[in-house]
Amino acid sequence: MKNITLSTKIILLAAVAVVLLNTSCGGASAPATTTSAPAAFNLITEKQFNELFPQRDKFYTYPAFIKAVKELGQIKMKITRRAVSVYQFMRTDKSTGKTTMIRQDVDWNEGWAKVKPDSVYYIDYGDFCAERDMLTNKKELAAFFAILAHETRHGMNGSYTDGLMLTHEADTTLNYFAESDEYPPVKGKKYYGRGPMQLSYNGNYGYASDCIFGDHKILLNNPDLITKDPVVAFKAAIYFWMTPQTHKPSAHDVMIGKWQPNAVDKAAGRTPGFGMVINIVNGALECGLGEDNPGMKDRIGFYQHFLTKLGISDPNCVCSCAKMKHY
Repeated sequence: MKNITLSTKIILLAAVAVVLLNTSCGGASAPATTTSAPAAFNLITEKQFNELFPQRDKFYTYPAFIKAVKELGQIKMKITRRAVSVYQFMRTDKSTGKTTMIRQDVDWNEGWAKVKPDSVYYIDYGDFCAERDMLTNKKELAAFFAILAHETRHGMNGSYTDGLMLTHEADTTLNYFAESDEYPPVKGKKYYGRGPMQLSYNGNYGYASDCIFGDHKILLNNPDLITKDPVVAFKAAIYFWMTPQTHKPSAHDVMIGKWQPNAVDKAAGRTPGFGMVINIVNGALECGLGEDNPGMKDRIGFYQHFLTKLGISDPNCVCSCAKMKHY
């Protein structure tokens, strides 16, 4: 995934990079409550995890994945957008009930920014593979693992045994810097793809750090934490999966059926299904390019392989994005 920066003030350096959040009108934040461990614990055993990734790097473990799901699942974000590109982030730790404002842009209280009504989007990371029925949740998990496997594979085409082998992208000479007022790059640091979702760009590292730690400086100052701490690595992947982008829904919302295409999406051939997830992750390089695109085909192959391994199927899946216009 050579993917995104997360601020509308960020100037992208690559065609496949995208920005922050899609927003929708919403009301006041619901009271924070202490929650139990997410239902994703019931979806896969350690034995199944190991069977899905038989050649995985020892860095990626089932306990690290489960710990990431549990810990990030206690975090809920309220994202408020004012005007076009002025943001406020409120982060709630559901285990303590404490809510903290972790970002408020400098123009937040300017008169020009207050002209239009605010729009609000909520992200509850506890909903990861836990928001619907067991079958839907398993399909989401299969889709999530399929994306991770493709991003980190290093082996024989079509074997579907070589996922979670790479902890960072091969070319570490690339900086992946982009201009950002909120998440500026730190001198001497590089933001190339790291972790199971190959998190890239300083803006994405900063926003992921806001969600995971409540402090954007942690991953901006130490991006290698994603390749040193497997729990953080999986949290970064879940963050990307659950977080909408400016014009894109989250992969989570697509897989649970929450997202439905609007008129623009329909005109672009975008429909619910795994193909839409591919469009979100790497549409510029894999979608709208016909049925023989190797990246798209590999992701679909992993998805179908993992569905079978988990004992389920997705017979009505729109798995291809061959005819979808990318964002």
